[in-house]
This record gives sequence, C-alpha cells and structure tokens, in this order.
Amino acid sequence: MTIKVGDRLPDVQFRVMTEEGPQVKTTDEIFKGKKVALFAVPGAYTGTCHKMHLPSIFLNAYAIKDKGVDTIAIVSVNDAFVMNAWKRDTDQRDEAIFLADGNAEFTKAIGMEMDGSGFGLGTRSLRYSMLIDDGVVKTLNLEPNPGKVEVSGGDTLLGQL
Repeated sequence: MTIKVGDRLPDVQFRVMTEEGPQVKTTDEIFKGKKVALFAVPGAYTGTCHKMHLPSIFLNAYAIKDKGVDTIAIVSVNDAFVMNAWKRDTDQRDEAIFLADGNAEFTKAIGMEMDGSGFGLGTRSLRYSMLIDDGVVKTLNLEPNPGKVEVSGGDTLLGQL
C-alpha cells in the first residue's frame, strides 16, 4: 500500500552518522512534534539526485525553514557511510539531516520502492517530497519519472507551504 496524504508514517528505524559512528534514529525521533520537509531520492551521487534534486532543496532551504519547517530531511536507500559522504559534499551550510534507509525498510513500509536492478541498483526509492507534520503526511509530491525533478524539488514544496 502506498502512503497518502493523511496517513501516519510507520514506525521504522533509519541510520544517521554521528561523531561516534552510525546511530539509529526512529521515526518518532525525527518526525514527532515537528514539521519536516522530507525529500526522497533513488540514490546518493546518482546524476539526477546529485545534480538536480539536492540543489533544488538547498537553494530553497532558508525559505522552506522561514515558512515554519523545523527539519529538512533527505532519505535514500543507501548506507550511513554513503549518506554521510554525500552530506559532506553537498550540504555546505548543514541544513538537512541525511537519513540512511539501507535496507529499504522505510521505503517499503510506505510503498515507495522501485526495482532498479535493471540498472544494477537493486531496490531503490521512488523520487518524491512530503511535508510531514507530527508524523502525518500533509503533502505528497510523487515524481512520475524518477529521472526528472519536476514535482518533487525544493521549489515545488516551498510553493506549497
């Protein structure tokens, strides 16, 4: 079942990199009591994700937060080490939390997985953005073509706030 507006996020665990190494963060720890702009990408460092999607988020990060968003989160079916390197290489102003969904637990739980095995990528996430308020989906922008950023970018979500 694919998640939809009005649904509560499932209880899952992500991995995030800390000074002490990879740590578990639960859905509640990230989303409970907060307004979160969540952006999902098929893969760290992949062409569209790296060159189009992330720049659209970071170009609009200040404005998104000025509209009352507490946290900007980026999730991908990658491990915490890759996500940490990607954050280091892209998030120069430390504006987002990078969530590793290495086993696609979150992605599968919300019905947003895709089969990228034809490209050697295995199970990946569809490209989307969500506005989540206290764990409940308020806005969902599912990209019809995962190779493009037409409805899931930072500019689109900003315009919806």
